[in-house]
Amino acid sequence: MSQTYVLLIRLAGPLQSWGVSSRFAHRDTHSRPTKSGVIGLCAAALGLDREQPLGELATVLFGVRADRPGTPLRDYHTVGGGTYPLRPRDLATDHRRAAAVEAGTGTGTGTGTGDQAPEPFGRQALEAWYGAPKKIAADPVSGTLVSGEVRRHAMLTERWYLADAAFLVGLQHLDRALLERVAHALEYPKRLLWLGRKSCPPSGELALGIEPGTLEEVFERTALLPADGIAPTSETDNRPWAWIESPHPLPGVGPVHDQPVRFDANGPVHSLRWETRHRVTIAPHAREWDIIR
Repeated sequence: MSQTYVLLIRLAGPLQSWGVSSRFAHRDTHSRPTKSGVIGLCAAALGLDREQPLGELATVLFGVRADRPGTPLRDYHTVGGGTYPLRPRDLATDHRRAAAVEAGTGTGTGTGTGDQAPEPFGRQALEAWYGAPKKIAADPVSGTLVSGEVRRHAMLTERWYLADAAFLVGLQHLDRALLERVAHALEYPKRLLWLGRKSCPPSGELALGIEPGTLEEVFERTALLPADGIAPTSETDNRPWAWIESPHPLPGVGPVHDQPVRFDANGPVHSLRWETRHRVTIAPHAREWDIIR
């Protein structure tokens, strides 16, 4: 059998979010990094465009060990609604806003009638007129490009994250040179990197070296990632869960729909892969870490 190699990647930071079936109003997170998310991270580091094929990068076997699973964190907020401060161009280019202000339906005092002085620009606002451009089209009256949806109620959204989590990811392949290119790119990326979402930058080092062996072997002989001086609270803390990809659908191996095919701008395309879950027993003389937290 040919020698295989494993690139170890550290994914840690204040927040991570690995979406599975996210929509605009509800953005979930998986309990661990997904293969699609990690391969996307590596593709960004290598500088690949969305239209470029992933090539050998998609053929690596993927494994992840949850050294610190983290704590689920819910971020609740709203989008839209409220008042919309008017600018001079809003009145000049959109007759609907100008008519609403003229009729006195804004929160300001209007344009001023009689002895009342007009409100200066910047103090006039319209209730429930959403400011972001939506459904842009030519206005039938003025011909100016205007928003076709000027009134909009606030949308309630929630986003889920993993707080204070740390995962050890392994990428297994026969070609050590491929893994070396990926490792170098992770430390000197051509594009910005994040842990599943743009608001989640990674902290410290990512590429932790290349080891000979399989994912299971390398995970067993590699110590847990540093936990900022926090000692394990139970015996199971020293036996973390790991999810390891199988190249074939074998008994006891479950299907996962996150094998990346391509990352098109219109949406990523995935296919099936197979993986198994088990606890990893760290070897007594496992390799210790001396890395930036």
